[in-house]
Amino acid sequence: MAVISGGTTLINNGALDSGVTTGKLKLLSTQTASSSSSITFTSGIDSTYDSYIFKYINIHPASVAQLQFNMSTDGGSNYNVTKTSAAWNPYHNESGSTPGYYYREAWDLAQSTSDQIMAQELGNGNDESASGFLQIFRPSSTTLVKHFIGTTGYYQTFGQTGAFQVYYAGYGNTTSAVNAIIFKMSSGNLDAGVIKMYGVE
Repeated sequence: MAVISGGTTLINNGALDSGVTTGKLKLLSTQTASSSSSITFTSGIDSTYDSYIFKYINIHPASVAQLQFNMSTDGGSNYNVTKTSAAWNPYHNESGSTPGYYYREAWDLAQSTSDQIMAQELGNGNDESASGFLQIFRPSSTTLVKHFIGTTGYYQTFGQTGAFQVYYAGYGNTTSAVNAIIFKMSSGNLDAGVIKMYGVE
C-alpha cells in the first residue's frame, strides 16, 4: 500500500523495506545430542550472513557440569580462539529466599583460549536442562574481532537450587575468519537436547 500526501506518492509498495536488512532468521542446521561428547558446526559459517544465531534447547547433561562453547579458525581442527569476555548471573532459589546475582569473575576470560562458560553447575536430574542462544557477529571478517553475546536460562542443582540466568558477552580476538563452533560440557556428555544454527538475513 502506498503512502500518499496531497496527491503525491511519498512511499510506494515495497519501497519502505527495499534494501533494508529484515532480521529474518534462516535455519541452516539442526543437531540433536544423544550421549554426545560435543556438538560441532563445521560448515555453513561464512560470509553469507553478517551474524549467526545458535539456539540451544533443553540441553540436558549426563552429569552436573558447565555448558561451554569455543570457536575455530581452521574448520574445527582446533577450538582455541583467544577470547576476552564478561558475564553476570541473576538467580532465584526454589525456597523463595531473597533473589540475587553474581558478577561471574571466574567466568570472565582475559585473552584466553579456554572455553566460554554458558551455564554453571547445570543440573542433570531427569527434569533439569538449559536453554538459550548465542549470537556471533561477522565471523568471516578478516579485519575485525568477532563479537558474541548470549544468554542461558537453566536449572542449577549445586549449592543453590533454582532458576539461574547467565548473560555473557565478549569477542574472539582474531582477524582470521571463524568457521566452526563447538558446544560441550566441562565434563561428561551432552545427554540430550537440540542446537539450531540460523543465519540472520
